[in-house]
Amino acid sequence: MVRRLLLTLLLIIAAPAMIGVTWAGERFITLASTTSTANSGLFDQLLPQFTAATGIAVRVVAVGTGAALRLGERGDADVVLVHARGAEDAFMAAGFGSLRRDVMYNDFIIVGPAADPAGVRGTRDAPAALARIAMSRSPFVSRGDDSGTHKAELRLWEAAAKGVPDSSVDDWYREAGAGMGATLNTAQAMAAYTLADRGTWLSFANRGDLAVMVEGDGRLFNPYGVMLVNPVRHPHVKAADATAFIDWLTGDEGQAAIAAFELGGQQLFIPNAD
Repeated sequence: MVRRLLLTLLLIIAAPAMIGVTWAGERFITLASTTSTANSGLFDQLLPQFTAATGIAVRVVAVGTGAALRLGERGDADVVLVHARGAEDAFMAAGFGSLRRDVMYNDFIIVGPAADPAGVRGTRDAPAALARIAMSRSPFVSRGDDSGTHKAELRLWEAAAKGVPDSSVDDWYREAGAGMGATLNTAQAMAAYTLADRGTWLSFANRGDLAVMVEGDGRLFNPYGVMLVNPVRHPHVKAADATAFIDWLTGDEGQAAIAAFELGGQQLFIPNAD
């Protein structure tokens, strides 16, 4: 009996250490990326293929572009995959990244209620459409979360005649402070307009009477880039495995997997690695 109790006690004491060994032995990288890549289902297709080819698991932290870049700046991720080229260039210039490559692109669209109170359906000039929405005071839901989509929206508002709305004054302009899926849900509930990336829109099931209103403007181009977090600044970064992921993603196999990702017969992302 005493021997059995001692053995049980030893197992209890050793259990945390055993768990730690299991985690320490697992080969993985941490990827900070956007909600659009996660919400669209792209990673569900890509990451198992990468893991099967390399034995490296990928743990995804899906947040807005601004938050993903901050994770990279702090060294809380090994790789960052986002869609805000100006912010990506600043990240690299500040020395937070040591490698950047183009990966893919799609486009943004403005969606809104079928009734189209602002009369923007079919418009190919995105800033002009936003100016009409502002003039008619039609409800508009912004991501409001410093994401790549939010940054793109702000650029479009700056090009519009009325400029960037102020949610504290303009009661028709709401900031969700949330990801793309949650913002689309809010727009659907409010019968409001919003800016969305096409990938998330195509995978979004709760559309209600929301429909695409504005597309085809070159200013709606939405490119994605992948960056290795600088291992000189953060020595714990798993540079070799992270570089293997970047090489795979931008190589023939990864690019083919991106091209093959479709929903309802529509391709969500166009590969464009260098």
